[in-house]
Amino acid sequence: MITRLSRRDALKLLSAAPAASALGGPERPALQPSVAQPLHLFQGRDDNRERRMKWWHDARFGMFIHWGVYSTIGRHEWAMENEAIPVAEYEQFAKQFQPKPNAPREFARLAKRAGQKYMVMTTKHHEGFCLFDTKTTNYCAPKQGPGRDLVREYVDGARAEGLRVGFYYSLMDWHHPDGARCATDEAARRRFVDYLHEHIRELMTNYGKIDILWYDVAWPLDAKGFESERMNEMVFNLQPDIIVNNRNKLDGDFSTPEQQITAAAQGRAWESCMTLNGSWGYHASDDEWKSPTQVIRNLISCSRDGGNYLLNIGPRGDGSVPDESVRIFETVGGWMEPNGSTIYASDPCQPRRSAYAMFTRKGNTLYMHIHSWPGDSAVVAGLLVPVKSARLLASGEALKFQQDKLRVRVTGLPRQAPDQPLATIAIDCDGEPKQDQLLVRNQRERSKA
Repeated sequence: MITRLSRRDALKLLSAAPAASALGGPERPALQPSVAQPLHLFQGRDDNRERRMKWWHDARFGMFIHWGVYSTIGRHEWAMENEAIPVAEYEQFAKQFQPKPNAPREFARLAKRAGQKYMVMTTKHHEGFCLFDTKTTNYCAPKQGPGRDLVREYVDGARAEGLRVGFYYSLMDWHHPDGARCATDEAARRRFVDYLHEHIRELMTNYGKIDILWYDVAWPLDAKGFESERMNEMVFNLQPDIIVNNRNKLDGDFSTPEQQITAAAQGRAWESCMTLNGSWGYHASDDEWKSPTQVIRNLISCSRDGGNYLLNIGPRGDGSVPDESVRIFETVGGWMEPNGSTIYASDPCQPRRSAYAMFTRKGNTLYMHIHSWPGDSAVVAGLLVPVKSARLLASGEALKFQQDKLRVRVTGLPRQAPDQPLATIAIDCDGEPKQDQLLVRNQRERSKA
């Protein structure tokens, strides 16, 4: 994952410095150039995608976990690259990476308390360190500081808490000797691609049923160079029910907007991934925390537009989660306990215009999530369908309302918000709720002067 710079801008910078230059050699054309025309590559199993992804669409909310050798350094997950730390020097941190036993079970318990339904953890980040047991390298958790398979502990912890299991895997690798020169040396490309494919095979074979494969940063090759079609074919052969994202330069099953909420076009599945502060991995001095209110508003925005929200934690090297992360996740979970039904399995929601509220929808029920309490009444302007009833969601208390062609006005509300950080009013409609703010602008009564 890339922070501060957008992922797109950071990859442009990476691409601007050819691998050959990084190695001190002359610039040469890449053996696997970008392909201008669309590649007809294996994109996932369209014939059963709806079935495979139903649980994921219903879940809406997941936990991202960035954990690795960088967690012991505490200066951002890109420390190795940003500080130009030599490989031999960086490898010493792997010996210091000694998390407490079964730390991932605590991640899973926190996710469950937050109301999240699935988890995605780094199995190998850009630094190249494998948190899983592999036959390909000694640079892995069982043979370094941890002395055991951390991915195994993660899988066991997630399953014990009833959560779906996702694996993050970075195709970019700063540790492997062929990780950069594969762009200009075919023998290096062959070695590097075989190395990556073997990792994917191990991950898809050794841990039982896996629900999500979350690729990241396909640098410095394109889909043809990484042999992404063959990679996905192997994945689906080994895990027929899995879903995969789009970051191995194929379309995959879902899109992955990063640090922003942008719905995919034409009804395509999408998931917004975000940090809780300004870093993916543990950063000891990063205090740019999102408030619980902002997290909930982000989750509502994703659900309203038919997407998922993957929210990150960055545990320390010992496996502990920063106190502020725990506080925020637990506050969000306290809101999700009475309000989760407005998020899980929600439908795309067209109404969105309000100065103090946001909306989600389930069938013909419109949920008005009020983040700035308006006092004793709340209004939805331009609602085009008749309202049958309204109630405070948390208490079930029935509310009075009046409706005309321009607005629905819910009255008799308590002066102070009955729930924090957001209070929710459920508005049951006689049909799918639709809003037309232009109707209000065009037909609202004006001054007669």
